[in-house]
Amino acid sequence: MKAPASEQLKLLDLQAADNLIAQLQHSLRTLPQESRLAELQRDSAAARQEYGGVNGELEDARAEIARVEADIATVEAREKRDRERLQASSSSKDIQGLEHELASLAARRSALEDTELELMERVEEIELRLAAIAARRDDIGVEERLLAGTRDEQKVRLEAQLAAARRDRETVAAGIASAELLALYEKQRERYGIGAAMLHRGVSLGSNVAFTATDLAQIRAAAPDDVIIDPESSCILVRTDESGL
Repeated sequence: MKAPASEQLKLLDLQAADNLIAQLQHSLRTLPQESRLAELQRDSAAARQEYGGVNGELEDARAEIARVEADIATVEAREKRDRERLQASSSSKDIQGLEHELASLAARRSALEDTELELMERVEEIELRLAAIAARRDDIGVEERLLAGTRDEQKVRLEAQLAAARRDRETVAAGIASAELLALYEKQRERYGIGAAMLHRGVSLGSNVAFTATDLAQIRAAAPDDVIIDPESSCILVRTDESGL
């Protein structure tokens, strides 16, 4: 294929535009906040799960307190009834039986009150644990929101830069008069990842491989409008004043 050297030279600007687009696309795919946000999402889910479990403990402990309080109320009611019966009774046998039952009820009430105190202490301990989990969950949420905001701002900037880079790329491509040359560039770039590279001081910047003296002699013998393909990278090799020919 043949194309004016000036047209081939434009391919370097086109490749630079494509390189910038690729860099911006990579930056969008690998935003630095994403990995930390993924960690925070896992931590947030774990904190919510832990909160749910501990909150369940708290509800169970409070339900147990309510049960014990109901038992205490039942014992107190029986004590009140027995004291009233004791005051009204004149039978020594009934009095002895009531006094014995009142002693048993007092012991039962004391045991229940001890259990209630233990449960109240347990509720206090669970509430402290729950508050710590909630604080950690809230801290995670704050960091997550701030980091997501930073990520979104950076994403907007990169997307704007990418849109501008694509417009610039279209302008550069439109400035290449040889449709055949542009098609070759696009084909090689699509197939091999790079469409054109400069020959700089005897080294292909597409493959970073130095040409032998024989290879350089062949390139030197080629006409300025000959389109040369780099045998290593398969991109179009663009010759300039810095090619070392």
